[in-house]
Amino acid sequence: MTIRWPGDTLLNADVRWSAFDPIAYVDHNYRDLQAEDAEILQILRDHFGGHFAGRADGPVSGIDVGAGANLYPGLAMLPWCDEITLFERSSANVRYLKSQVASYDANWDQFWRVLCKNEVYAALDIDPRAKFRTAVRVEEGNLFELVAHEGQWSMGTMFFVAESMTTSREEFTRGVECFLRALRPGAPFAAAFMEHSKGYHAGKHFFPACDVGESEVYESLAPFADEFTTTRLKASAAVREGYSGMIVAYGHRNSNFRIQGG
Repeated sequence: MTIRWPGDTLLNADVRWSAFDPIAYVDHNYRDLQAEDAEILQILRDHFGGHFAGRADGPVSGIDVGAGANLYPGLAMLPWCDEITLFERSSANVRYLKSQVASYDANWDQFWRVLCKNEVYAALDIDPRAKFRTAVRVEEGNLFELVAHEGQWSMGTMFFVAESMTTSREEFTRGVECFLRALRPGAPFAAAFMEHSKGYHAGKHFFPACDVGESEVYESLAPFADEFTTTRLKASAAVREGYSGMIVAYGHRNSNFRIQGG
């Protein structure tokens, strides 16, 4: 049965994020490769691969905002980054991420294999675990604190975060803004959202969500992104109760650099 929050708004600061259970979350969502994630990985590899194809840029810096217990956005940035920040608020998730840096668990290999269907990933000339170990650093912090790091990263991802941390539409919109403002002009990005989510479990605890659809996602991105696309995933099997689908957005950061309200 899906649990619904009462009428009062539940803000990000009201949630006990230390209660998030990363092991239960991985077991439910990422122990096996699901069709939705395979579709997302294809979008990621083609978008990032297309952006960097034929470019002479040296290694860049990447950030995965609200990394949680999900490594594949970080894996998707590996070929181009000499530094990847996994930025996460929950202390439990931070511990999980740190445990994965030296040598991540075998279940993540299946995600890397999907990425390697793009020749750029397949041509990576070192063990991805070795590259992950040297490139990745885990940083504990609040998404809204990224206003102090405007334009710092050259590529970025944010997966199931802005709509999965609050019931407030204002905080959802602000979260998307903070993510995009952390990126340099022209930086490629990808973000994913649960469509019309009613909240979710991570172990025994229930966490809030903001009810958004494709129009809300588009409107939140439009002031800060150029040449971007929003798409609803084709895969239809529900990963859990309480949502109607998944939306992926990808494109490039524009040059609007005035922090609104920050």
